[in-house]
Amino acid sequence: MVNRVTLGILLGVEFTPEVGLEAQEEANYNRERAAITSINRFQAWEAREMTIAKNQRNVLLIHGFPLAGEMWRPQLEFLAAHGWNGIAPDLPGFGRNSSHSLPAATIDAYADAVMALLDQQQLERAVVAGMSMGGYILLNLLARFRERFSAAVFVATRAEADDLAGKERRTALAAAARAGGSAEVIGGFDELLVAPGTVQTNPELLERVRRWMKQASAEGLATALLAMRDRPDYRERLAEFDLPALVAGGGADQLLGPAPYQVLLAGLPRAEGCLLNGAGHLLNQEQPQAFNRCLLKFLDRLEL
Repeated sequence: MVNRVTLGILLGVEFTPEVGLEAQEEANYNRERAAITSINRFQAWEAREMTIAKNQRNVLLIHGFPLAGEMWRPQLEFLAAHGWNGIAPDLPGFGRNSSHSLPAATIDAYADAVMALLDQQQLERAVVAGMSMGGYILLNLLARFRERFSAAVFVATRAEADDLAGKERRTALAAAARAGGSAEVIGGFDELLVAPGTVQTNPELLERVRRWMKQASAEGLATALLAMRDRPDYRERLAEFDLPALVAGGGADQLLGPAPYQVLLAGLPRAEGCLLNGAGHLLNQEQPQAFNRCLLKFLDRLEL
């Protein structure tokens, strides 16, 4: 019996069972000791372990726009070292799932894809975390499938819907993505994901961010933009989500500012906060040790 997933990142690489594992690794991953298993429309790469442990210590990590599951690597490794299973999917249209698409440009469709993964892996309950757009999916999951989640972690996200100007910007960006490709959307966005000083102090992080952004397909970007544009406002429903919640934010978040963090912290009935001063929107990558300490402190207090 597998006790723990050391690292689980869902990929969009095709896997043919008839092909030997060594040949598949060399052709698709070029990674040592990779094990590949099919999960519905997703594909999974898991280092050293073949399956996700079916216990209560599972943390589903949903990435932000326009990134990939690899953004959670510092947390996947940390969680594994502390007895938790980290599951970080590449959403359809992003990362190594960039060739996949959704049946509709809605947050419902993203949430349904995530639930299909949990069902396929027979995970009855999990802690769910969402960063930015992943937080919008998290809110949808709690509204529709509350009984499947034991706790929630909101990372650099907000409960508010877009205002009219925001909706118009997303509509224009989606059209630009379909007309001109991903470069029309992601240009300059990388520096907004981090604190102002990070551009100079951590250029390696910026390079990783740019790599993840370039993996996204033009259609994947357009679908996500339209889904975010049309998402509902959850401020009046936060009190319904009566489960342990961690709200994490960056004190130097250039995209959100401080207000959305405070809204979630005040509106969720069982929330605790983790504000990392000096961190930007991508706080789990900018300050991974501080973020991980907050996360583990929260997780270890859960009664699962």
